[in-house]
Amino acid sequence: MDNLLEIRNLSKSFTVTAHSLKGGRLRLQAVDNLSFSLRKGETFGLVGESGCGKSTVARLLLRLIEPDQGEILFDGTDLISLSPARLRPYRKRLQMVFQDPFSSLNPRLRIGSAIGEALAIHRLAPPGEIRDRVGRLLSTVGLGAEHMDRFPHEFSGGQRQRIGIARALAVEPELIVADEPLSALDVSIQAQIVNLFQDIQKDFGLTYLFISHDLSVIEHISDRVGVMYLGRIVELAGAESLYRRPRHPYSEALLNAVPVADPQRRRERPLLRGEIPSPLAPPPGCPFHPRCRYAAEVCRRELPALEEKVPGHYAACHFSSQVGGDVFSAAASALPRN
Repeated sequence: MDNLLEIRNLSKSFTVTAHSLKGGRLRLQAVDNLSFSLRKGETFGLVGESGCGKSTVARLLLRLIEPDQGEILFDGTDLISLSPARLRPYRKRLQMVFQDPFSSLNPRLRIGSAIGEALAIHRLAPPGEIRDRVGRLLSTVGLGAEHMDRFPHEFSGGQRQRIGIARALAVEPELIVADEPLSALDVSIQAQIVNLFQDIQKDFGLTYLFISHDLSVIEHISDRVGVMYLGRIVELAGAESLYRRPRHPYSEALLNAVPVADPQRRRERPLLRGEIPSPLAPPPGCPFHPRCRYAAEVCRRELPALEEKVPGHYAACHFSSQVGGDVFSAAASALPRN
């Protein structure tokens, strides 16, 4: 499959004010030398704890914020090198569905106008046809044309997220970045939105970067998965391969933390030690070593590279061959083991 998007050595840091008597400015490394690619038509899942840099990656890809270094190649063109005027045609090819479906909509704008303004800005429909196009888009996401003249506060959270999806679809994108699109929704609604994402992917031939901290959702929707920790991808593999046999201790711990709805299946689960280190002062060597049960002296000295451990399965770990032998999660237990 051809790559639609390639991320090469992408980094982003922020300067923050120190909360101390001395004050001063500190550097927070949100994304650290990140590289991965998205193939046309696939769903790439990005998972990790809060604060690991997932949402920063999403905003960098759409140039909502600017990186410190690196390349973002979309269909062979480096988006970072483009001026705002030259970037504009690419805006409609990459769209985003935000985490909070309410704050992402203008509360003073009727949803027909919220969706239709994208069609007008990019001149995708003459003024007389915009309402008809908006009505069809609303039908595509499970709403109706009769909702066009209502305001965002008149809808439930799930309906507002459908409106956000319709707005992203309005400009006929090729890639949609979904940044935690389920986290603000009730569990009963989440499955409906996941199914909607899958249906429109088939209908429109979309490529997804799907960001979530929910491992079960990532497993269900993703073709490949990248696991992030402190601004880096520490493991990257096909979804089935990663859930069957993770090769990084962090991925192993995440899978072991997934609850299993079977009281008869009990097993001691190795849990993470300590707290996630501060990105303001990451530890030397492997950033995961303070919490890792496999850590040795080499982990404290050397940062492991993201290397292919088995075909198509990459991990940044000095002891990846020892990892994953006792994974016990709802996802992994449903898959055959090697």
